[in-house]
Amino acid sequence: QGRLAESGGGLVQAGGSLTLSCVASDRTFSSHPMGWFRQAPGTEREFVAAISPSGFRPIYSDSVKGRFTISRDNGKNTLYLQMNDLRLNETAVDLCAASHSVTSFTERMTSAPKAPREYEYWGQGTQVTIAP
Repeated sequence: QGRLAESGGGLVQAGGSLTLSCVASDRTFSSHPMGWFRQAPGTEREFVAAISPSGFRPIYSDSVKGRFTISRDNGKNTLYLQMNDLRLNETAVDLCAASHSVTSFTERMTSAPKAPREYEYWGQGTQVTIAP
């Protein structure tokens, strides 16, 4: 059990910024890697960013590295994605997800997964539309 809910999507001009939030309910995900994915119409879901349970190892896709920042506040059971310099080809539904629980040892030795199949819990998504 557990539910994730995204918010913060909307319409923004190309080159602008947007911050997404993802709040977990019914349970906590403090021991779970979490990530952001996006899916444009007619395309496969793709990895954007992910973060370890403690926030030690944030990782990013090559296309967003340097522009996006993923963070989490386990006390608020919330995941964030700060997106800067947004581009037209980044119009998509953005989804947050949580992977399976890991031990502290595993967290120290590995990064959060990138593959969607490694994530067990998903939100419904929030629409991000970039205007020219």
